[in-house]
Amino acid sequence: MSIKVLAVVGSTASGKSELAIKLARRFGGEIISADSRQVYRGLDIGSGKVMKAEQKLVPHHLLDVANPRKTFSVARYQVSAERALIQITKRGHLPIICGGSGQYVDAALGRLILPPVPPNSHWRRVLEKLSTEELFTRLQILDPRRAILIDRYNRRRLIRAIEVVKALGSVPELNREEKYSVLLLGIKLAKDKLRQRIKIRLRRRWRKGLVEEVRNLHATGLSWHRLDELGLEYRWAAHYLQGQLTEKEVLKKLETEIWHYAKRQLTWFKRDLKINWITNRHQAEKLCRDFID
Repeated sequence: MSIKVLAVVGSTASGKSELAIKLARRFGGEIISADSRQVYRGLDIGSGKVMKAEQKLVPHHLLDVANPRKTFSVARYQVSAERALIQITKRGHLPIICGGSGQYVDAALGRLILPPVPPNSHWRRVLEKLSTEELFTRLQILDPRRAILIDRYNRRRLIRAIEVVKALGSVPELNREEKYSVLLLGIKLAKDKLRQRIKIRLRRRWRKGLVEEVRNLHATGLSWHRLDELGLEYRWAAHYLQGQLTEKEVLKKLETEIWHYAKRQLTWFKRDLKINWITNRHQAEKLCRDFID
């Protein structure tokens, strides 16, 4: 009998974590985070990591498992996610993958084929000569699917993505055979409501201590360059701390960038015809009940 897995996906600020916790408590589940930044220790406020009190309500996996000074690759994440998923199943619980990083969700579900591609010093020297904008344009041509969700300002990720495509001679494909029996739930919100939620949440995080979190990360060894690589809240709060932007400017910039990121997330997920789009918790519970029974 195939392993049953629930996945809760959607854009940032859509309420994924809240719904996943409710479903986990209702159906005896444990949550596997599918977020590219929540794996890092110390990235709490900016990454939207669930509070310790919420983590006590339901077991969470793949939070705080990596040193933020070092890159935690998708390949490493996939191995860890599979291990967690099997362990949860052995305990007789329902694995619930929750996140908005499309590539991480696919990796956790065993959909992503990740052949080993060693670094290529020649290609890296060539690509380093290009501007960040030129790197992103090149990736759009070579691998449009990857370009949808990638951080277009992150040179390291852009170079690595191009390097992988060049090494394989083609765009890496998704696994056509489903590894698990999966119920995919996508949270659907009206655009104006989502944008308002993004604005409110950003200001709440700012008041809660986002700047102090970034300042502490820098003080304990994260370079400004590394904070820039971590993207969104960490990138722009770092610019603010370096005196490059005022508070008003950074909040406006962040709101715009997070909104653009949310749209890219939705573009990624809307291509997956297996996702059941829901607008409320009752729909989710009914689909879960039918799936488990």
